[in-house]
Order: sequence, then structure tokens, then C-alpha cells
Amino acid sequence: MFKWLLLVLLFVAWPVGAQPQALKTIRYVILLDNGSIAGEQIVERSSLDTIKVHFDFKENGRGPTLDEIIAIGPDQTMLDYKVTGSSEMGGTVDERFSRRGAMAEWSSKSERGSRRLRGPAFYLPLDASFEVNSLMITALAASRTGTLRLLPEGTLTQQRLAEAVVTNKDESQVVQLVMQTGIGLSPQFFWATTSAETHLFAAIFPGNFAVIKEGWEANLIELKKRQEEAASVILEQRARQLQHEMRGLVVIRNTRVFNSETITLSAPSDVYVLRGLITGIHPTGVYLTTVDGEIDAGGRVMLPGLFDMHTHINRWSASYHLTAGVTSVRDLGNSNAEMQKMIDETAEGKLLSPRLLPAGFVEGESAYAAHDGILISDLSDIKHAVDWYALRSYPQLKIYNSFPRELISETISYAHKRGMKVSGHVPAFMRADDVVDAGFDELHHINQLLLNFLSKPTTDTRTLERFYLPAEKAADLDLNSVEVQEFIEKLRSKKIVVDPTLATFDFIKQRNGEIADPYKSIADFMPLDLRRSFRTSTMIIPDDKTAKRYDASYKKMIEFVGLLYRAGVPLVAGTDALAGFTLHSELALYVKAGLTPAQAIQIATYNGAKYTNTLSDRGTIAPGKLADLILLDGDPTRNIEDIRKVAAVITRGKLIYPNEINKVLGVKPFVNNPPKLRRLN
Repeated sequence: MFKWLLLVLLFVAWPVGAQPQALKTIRYVILLDNGSIAGEQIVERSSLDTIKVHFDFKENGRGPTLDEIIAIGPDQTMLDYKVTGSSEMGGTVDERFSRRGAMAEWSSKSERGSRRLRGPAFYLPLDASFEVNSLMITALAASRTGTLRLLPEGTLTQQRLAEAVVTNKDESQVVQLVMQTGIGLSPQFFWATTSAETHLFAAIFPGNFAVIKEGWEANLIELKKRQEEAASVILEQRARQLQHEMRGLVVIRNTRVFNSETITLSAPSDVYVLRGLITGIHPTGVYLTTVDGEIDAGGRVMLPGLFDMHTHINRWSASYHLTAGVTSVRDLGNSNAEMQKMIDETAEGKLLSPRLLPAGFVEGESAYAAHDGILISDLSDIKHAVDWYALRSYPQLKIYNSFPRELISETISYAHKRGMKVSGHVPAFMRADDVVDAGFDELHHINQLLLNFLSKPTTDTRTLERFYLPAEKAADLDLNSVEVQEFIEKLRSKKIVVDPTLATFDFIKQRNGEIADPYKSIADFMPLDLRRSFRTSTMIIPDDKTAKRYDASYKKMIEFVGLLYRAGVPLVAGTDALAGFTLHSELALYVKAGLTPAQAIQIATYNGAKYTNTLSDRGTIAPGKLADLILLDGDPTRNIEDIRKVAAVITRGKLIYPNEINKVLGVKPFVNNPPKLRRLN
């Protein structure tokens, strides 16, 4: 979701002591990874201390539009800040900040606060263009300590990593790559000037988009390469530090093994692991042989590694999955170049990542198109795309909103001939019934299923209507009607897999100031900036009546998933939201839909492997299978919330402690005393 992305802009700093000049306008471009223009940012600065910004970004039929007025002090921190506009999903943005002497005050649609201060501090807005980031870069460069106090809480740190020379016709300058930590779970990278007042030159988010001053776009390829090289060094260091070798034969003693096929727990058992494979499972206490190492599970529950079947992973979020016990992820839309790089780096041990199962993304050209994967316009393009993915061992094709409906049948037929399953969104002006009849193997997102009963032939689901229509109408849908029951029976009889992503659709009923339900259990563990975002709504919910209606529609979505399960429709667990941590919330929603905790866990283990055709090597705990294993405190088969208490993760022959990853991420530990590996030889 765009809510979790970081956007930045270029800003030209004015030298201290300069005289005010006439109004100056600077235009910046936002470019998608394929080079398409997706937005702009216009900065007007008419005095030394006042900046006006207009920011607009649109992709996939959504994105924010913001207008800011910023008053800055001599230290480049904000004295006044005002932003208005609309959020990613059209919700109202209206946020203010002011500092008068030692007193700072702020307010938005979701919060209000104040703080008495001593010394410099920088307010971190909830919704902003990234002129704010530019001011942060300037303030950090001028700081003696290289740190900057944040409001409402936190500290931002900046580190210089590299330099590059950029050119624009006859003009050239030196820019530097800086890394900031202290906001979010991952570092932020910016290219900044090396002039007297350091400020932002460009920001690049590999696989997504880049922001750069108009006219300097030709430098993006080289800057991206240099940035990725610097990031790779940091990521490889993390991979070495946070993965512990399990040399020789290691036994995990006294664990209760979850049988994901029968959804039962075993008596206390010892599980033997050698070179990344399970070699034996025996009753605890039975002496078989000497071992090279042992882990005392202390009666903890052992699950097969979890599957997240709906991700858009990147090199930084990969570790979030592992800390949550997710050892296999299906990526459903990404930059193909980035995905190939991640697969290589993971195989080489240079990236801390779960096992990657990529789906080949295909989309049609339109003003609403998403620009992941490959854009197509005719059957020749389709065959080229399918061949590209098939020859790189992609097991699945994902079709998206703007895909030409007249090509659906031939596309599915060709993909099936190449041994690939077909899944995706329902293309605009079609219904789920249509794509199932055409040969889809899987449907993504609960809203896409409900639109089958709510949309009209003229409904353009490339727009925000695909969210607002289910929010408005699902509450009145009779799930016992003949139409709904016949559709469910069609899904069951054709064995159509459903990936509902219930957790991500909580946003349709969230109001400003309320913590989104999927994050209530984890909010206190997260850094403050994430906790604040959990309280920020993105939908237009103007009054209590609308809120009540949208809430009823979301409850109907949950109920519908329960009906699908009980009818025998295959389900898989995906999130399409905050990596790792949200999967646990997805399973909790299945329990809310009427499943037992053990049944919900089965969906995230056995079903994940079954419907990715990897059940032969994972998804269950058995001799000969991959040792993708997690140990948990508590008993998640009785209380699904215990699935958040991941004490240890084993994958690729390595032992991983979530507490160590969480410390790097700035996340508080979910488990206090994880089991340790004791080396015996």
C-alpha cells in the first residue's frame, strides 16, 4: 500500500545571508521504475523562511495530492507547518504544527499533542511531501552530532556512504549518498548536494520509483547502481550477523510438533536437523546418537515455517517476514529485475530473506495501470511475457486491473500450456464469474469476490470504486442468496483458490484516531512513527452513519471468508500489508470468521505449500523435508494470538532469533528468553 512507501523531493537551499528574491518555482518529476512519469512536485520559495509545495503522485488509480506551507527557522527545523489535500484512498488530509519559543503544538485528523522543548527539534508529519526530508538533511548536515531530535518522539541519524558526479548538459556537480535511520523499520537513502548547505538532490526506491529535479533524469541509472551497491554491503553484514550456522547434526529437544495435515500437536518430541533438512522425529528422551549441537525447546510448540501468499517484498522488508516466522513468501507484483536480484542474493547467503516464490505480473496499458512486471497490449506481448516468466521458473501468472479482457482466455490457455497457474485481480468491466469461467486458478482479495455481486457492467474497478463500492454495499449483501451460494459452489467445484487478504481491508472502516484492528496487538511493540500511522485513516468516512455502514461491510467480508472455508473453497493466507507482522493478524481474522486456531494455522502452512506445489519439501514437519521450522512460546493452536510469540526460526540450515532482528528494526521483543543453541562438538 502507498501508505508504507516513502516519497521525497528535491529542494534548492538558499545560502545564509542571501537577500529575498522574486518568487522562484522549481519543478520535480516522479518516475516509476520503467521511466513513466507518475507525478510532480512544485516548490515555491519567495523568502528565506517560507516554502510552498504542491505534490501529486498517482499510480494504479490512487495516490495522494498535497499542498504545504512551511515556515522554517535558522536551524532548518520547522516553526510552522500546514498540509492539506487528500490521501492515497481519497481521505481528507489536514495537519498543522507550530512552535513558539519553547512550546510546540500539533494536530491532524488522527491526533493532537503538545510538548515543551529545549533546543532544536523537528516535527515528523503523518502526511507530507518530502520537502520535509530535504529540510531534515540540511539540519542534520549542520548538526555537530549528526543527529536530530524528532517530534513527537525519536532521534534521526544521518551517515554519509558515497559520492558521485552528476551532469545536466554542460552543468555538473558532486552529490553524496546519505543514509538516515530512526524513521520506520528500514534505513532511508537520499542523494544530497555537497554545497555549503546540504540538501536533497534525488531519492531512489529501487523497483518502485524515483524523485529527481527535472532535467537530471539521465543520472538515475548510475545513482541507482551506486545506491544498491552501498545498500548491499549493509544487507550482507546483517545477513552474516543475524543468521547463526547450525553445523553438523543438531537436535531440537522437547518440542510439541504441529501436524499441519491433521491439525494436531504431538507428544514431546526431539527433531533432528542436518544441513537444512529434517532427518528424524522421535519421542523426547530416547537416546539415538551423539549430536553436534542441541536446542532445548522447553516444551515449546514447533510449527512448519509460515507462508505469506500475498507480498510485494523488497530487500529490506525481507527480514520482517523472518522475524514473524514466515519462511516462504509468494511475491505477487514486483520489479522483475529486483526480484531476480533478491533470488540470487538469498541463494548466495547475502540477503536475510525467506524463500521466494515469484508470480509473473502482467498488466495492460491505461491511465490507471500498475507498472510492476510486464505491460502488454496484444497476444504477441502476452506470449513474450509468459515465456519470460516460465523460463525463469515463475510458477504463476498474475493478471491485473487494466488487463485487456478480450485477451483473458488466450492468455490463460497459453500460461497453462507453459505449466503456469493463473491468478489475479478481476480486470475492469469483468466479474469474478467471468474470469473463473475463463480458467483462472485463483482470486486475490476479498473485495474482488464481493464485486461479483455489487458491480455493474459500467463499473470501472481500476478506480477507487473497487474499494468504495464494497464499503458502501457489502453490508446489504445476503450471503444466503441463491446468487451467492451458486458462486461459492462454483469456486468449490472448480477448486478455485482464494487469497482474501482480510487484514489489509480493515482500512475501509478505520476512522482517524483509531488504531487499525490488525495492529492493535503489535502497536506497543513498534516505533512511534509506525504507531502513529496505525491511527491514520485513508478512506473518506464523513460521519458516524457512514462509519457504521463501512464497519458492517467489513464484518460481512469476514463472514464471507468463513462461508468459503466451510463450503470447502481452498484458502491461502496473504497480507498485502506490513510485512511479516500482519500475517498473524490475518490468521486471527480467520478465527474471527469461525475457524479454529489450528485450522487457521493449517492455511498458513499446509495450504501454502499445497497451492504453490512445494508440499514435497515444506509445509509439514517430516523427515526428508526442509527444516523450515519455528518455535513459539504459548500454544497458538488454542490461542491464535500466541503465534506472535516467535522464539526462534530455522531455515536454510541457519538459526535466526527474532529478538536480534527486532532490535535492529527498533521493535520491542515479543519473547524474552529464546532457546539457545548449545554446541557439543
